[in-house]
Amino acid sequence: MYKQTLAILLASATLAACSNRPENPVDYVTYRNEPLVKQVENGMTMQKVIAIGGSPSNVIDLPNGGTCNDYILNRDGHQQPYYVRFDATGHVDAKGFKTCKQREEDRKAANGA
Repeated sequence: MYKQTLAILLASATLAACSNRPENPVDYVTYRNEPLVKQVENGMTMQKVIAIGGSPSNVIDLPNGGTCNDYILNRDGHQQPYYVRFDATGHVDAKGFKTCKQREEDRKAANGA
């Protein structure tokens, strides 16, 4: 129990440091066994991500030449957005419990754009 609590606190602190709009650590605990959350790692190719998670619900082109895939995770009747962002070479460089649009808004706010 102590290790789980410590892991949740560490995850929430890490997530809070990564964006202006921190992600809810409960989302990670709730959806941690979903294939997209559990298996997708930074550096993975887009083809591998699609093989794991299927077709995304939405794809947007990013200003840096990359793309971002939106997915909807479902568990016990609840839906949760999840994004997987790819760099210009088609490899995962970010993922999390937001939509691609929310992620880009946070990125712009952090950069002062």
